[in-house]
Amino acid sequence: MKVELFGVRGSMPTPGSDTYLYGGNTSCTYVTKNNGSSLILDSGTGIVKLGDYLLEQQSPIYILLTHNHWDHIQGFPFFKPIYQANRDITIVAGDVDDKGSQHAILKQMSGSYFPVRHQDLPSNITLNTELSAQSQFNLNGFSISTAPLNHPGGGTAYCLIADGAKVAYVTDNELNPPQQTKTSISEWAAFIEGADLLIHDAQLIDADLPLKHGWGHSTIDQVAQLAIKAKVKNMVIISHDPSRTDEQLTEIERYLQTSYGNDVRIECGKEGRVFEF
Repeated sequence: MKVELFGVRGSMPTPGSDTYLYGGNTSCTYVTKNNGSSLILDSGTGIVKLGDYLLEQQSPIYILLTHNHWDHIQGFPFFKPIYQANRDITIVAGDVDDKGSQHAILKQMSGSYFPVRHQDLPSNITLNTELSAQSQFNLNGFSISTAPLNHPGGGTAYCLIADGAKVAYVTDNELNPPQQTKTSISEWAAFIEGADLLIHDAQLIDADLPLKHGWGHSTIDQVAQLAIKAKVKNMVIISHDPSRTDEQLTEIERYLQTSYGNDVRIECGKEGRVFEF
């Protein structure tokens, strides 16, 4: 299995001289099996560059969405394969609290929001609003399990199993929320247990609290401790705060590796980073 990070920023895109090292595009990860079957995780602005690559292929496209916040869907209108005639594209919407909003990825291309209506796209788009509510399902050759995110408005985390490897994608997620917990830390540990790779939101540091407690994001220490508890092999933090510079992220990575590196391989996510299992 091959995993490539195309977008690792949280909340909003942040292009600029202070963010080029880790990248300023919002959430998008591309996972490919050894036989070429693939899945896209989230449709933030990182999906735009991925779309340039996928234009050269004709195979169906499968997108798993965690939830509908803008930084996870805002790249879709600029994803070039949706403008290819008869290109088959399946989108699995996240299991959010407001079921009426599960079409948000398409509805952002309507009314006064965008000049091209989703109804006028030449590709064959299927939006599935049921799969993410299931605890387990199969999609394009991947065995997938789900867990509810602790995030305002809800959402879905995914574990993908294929080629003898396990990848957990958990964003955005607050491990210690002040409100009702949908998934407890012990449940998260069981969900991601033994993962070859954990990709987890860690937008916060302790200094961000208590102001941002309840905003639906975890601290770097909470995620590192969870990864160790679950015996994860490799951990990557994403959803980087839009104000966090490359220098600050490098300092965070150094801190994490010094504090937890004896127990788990850990790093801050970078656009273009590739993992192979």
